[in-house]
Amino acid sequence: MMQPPERSPERDAAIETMLPSVPFDGWTSRALRHALAAIGADPADAPMLFPGGAADMIEAFCDLADRRMADAAAATDMTGMRVPARVRAVIALRLTWNRPHKEAVRRALSVMALPGNLRASAACTARTVDAIWHAAGDASADFSWYTKRAILSGIYTATLLYWLRDQSEDDAATLAFLDRRLAGVAAFGRARKRVQDAAGRLLPRGLAERLHGPA
Repeated sequence: MMQPPERSPERDAAIETMLPSVPFDGWTSRALRHALAAIGADPADAPMLFPGGAADMIEAFCDLADRRMADAAAATDMTGMRVPARVRAVIALRLTWNRPHKEAVRRALSVMALPGNLRASAACTARTVDAIWHAAGDASADFSWYTKRAILSGIYTATLLYWLRDQSEDDAATLAFLDRRLAGVAAFGRARKRVQDAAGRLLPRGLAERLHGPA
């Protein structure tokens, strides 16, 4: 797993308490101070709790969502499900947890799109994708670790943007969109495997391995 941002019960409590205020106040020190007051903490502690400001709060929010998603996935029976179905189920769990906080997610994306926050934004996406794969049961440590996560980063980002515009019940339209993206990747993988198998039959073994890798 990738290195997470700082974690503490105080940071988790502050984030969860401030979420209902974010649609109105944004990811601001004002929203954070109100949340700290609501949980009985000193609002003056806000700069020490999240010294990186809005980006720091959003990274903590994303990390909290990753952990809630992983907990929900661990409590879900995925026995007999193929990997794409498990990935779909894990992403669906994350969307369910985020559903009451859609406007907070929208505002978070706007903040993280600022030039100074692009590195933190990329780290959030990378950690979330890594968490999805782990929750889906993937434990690969070879080169496929990178390719799987690169592919899923594109799928997850596109799905999240679609979800922000989705008004369907229980995210039905978003999940249909996700199904199409996953099916496209699966079809590409099958086509690539057929090409590799054909090359293995037509080319000398050593050359086929240099071109496509061992079977």
